[in-house]
Amino acid sequence: MKLLVFLTLVAVATARPEDSYEKYENFDVEELVSNVRLLKSYIACFLGEGKCTPEGNDFKKWIPESVQSNCGKCSDHQKHLVGKVIKASMDKLPEEWKKLNALHNPDGKYDEGVKNFVEKYGQ
Repeated sequence: MKLLVFLTLVAVATARPEDSYEKYENFDVEELVSNVRLLKSYIACFLGEGKCTPEGNDFKKWIPESVQSNCGKCSDHQKHLVGKVIKASMDKLPEEWKKLNALHNPDGKYDEGVKNFVEKYGQ
């Protein structure tokens, strides 16, 4: 479940360089994780329950692959950004995280990978 949140927000907090979204390399993750209302609005976007910013739309597109690959196309820096977002989502918005995880990881097969990812990159 943690992996799903992480990977979901990986898309929010980071971008894959090969997709020409290098502009998200310096995404202000601290602002996002410190503002519960903002974090909640991004998660609502990812769930299809709220409006999306242009960044949110980009991140939303990347979530499924990021969850499956454990952010395999992310730079190391982007993995740290994603890890922070996932950890904040899990800690501050556990119900929303559960919904997001259920959407992208319905059978829980990525739970262990997400947990390990957050432990490694979520600090």
